[in-house]
Amino acid sequence: MFCGAALSGCVASPGDGGADGARQRAAAARPSPSPTSLWNTRPTSVAAVGDSITRGFDACGVLADCPEASWATGSDAVVNSLALRLLGASALPSRSWNLARSGARVAELPAQMRLAAAQKPDLVTVMVGGNDACRPSVDLMTPVADFRTSFASAVAQLRRDAPTAQLYVSSVPDLHRLWSTGRDHPVGRQVWQLGVCGSMLADADDLGAAATARRAAVRERVVAYNSVLREVCARDARCRYDGGAVFDFRFGSGQLSPWDVFHPSRDGQGRLAEIAYRAVTSAEPPA
Repeated sequence: MFCGAALSGCVASPGDGGADGARQRAAAARPSPSPTSLWNTRPTSVAAVGDSITRGFDACGVLADCPEASWATGSDAVVNSLALRLLGASALPSRSWNLARSGARVAELPAQMRLAAAQKPDLVTVMVGGNDACRPSVDLMTPVADFRTSFASAVAQLRRDAPTAQLYVSSVPDLHRLWSTGRDHPVGRQVWQLGVCGSMLADADDLGAAATARRAAVRERVVAYNSVLREVCARDARCRYDGGAVFDFRFGSGQLSPWDVFHPSRDGQGRLAEIAYRAVTSAEPPA
């Protein structure tokens, strides 16, 4: 009655479509629902694959694995690993598995992934690529195309054997920054001469053109590996890449093993655990 008596403009014109047109306009104004995320921020079991960093190599003693100090699945309260944060100490023995191997390169990853998938974990963590760049010489580094093939095969293996398992992928650390941090350390200079990551760390005091170019080539290869990790992970709805957070992390001398000034110390392992925990539990993936 109010509209008819006072607001003649309220009467719908033929072009308005009447009530049907109003409903259509209201529906168009409503935002489309967001797709439901497949990512579970609170997984209840964790399997870890990769290389010596995930095994905690040189974190507790000389030339020895220390899986209890692993950033991924360790029980050490100082490290406070990803699995410890997610599961609690009582669940670690039955709900976490460390299947990494010191010295492993990416070609080994499909086999490790098969072992991980057999546990039917909620989450699999991956840190691999350091040994593909850390070779006796630059010429022996894993070609980028081969790295891509092996990593993609590992992801495909997981999808075949454990299709709903989530995958957290760490970037490869910046080996050039590790060289820069440790090259003035007296222990580092001595230990590196034994052949630790020769492509990057050989002749650590040599600042000549050839040595500089060699180190730059190794860093470039690590950057390319990280691009592969990001791209392959992006094609999988249940995969999260760390956004380059580990590569960007500036390991100080306190975060490096006192025995080789290269692998992470307990403190360094704890920093990796924190990076992983933030990535896994965030509502949104890292940028």
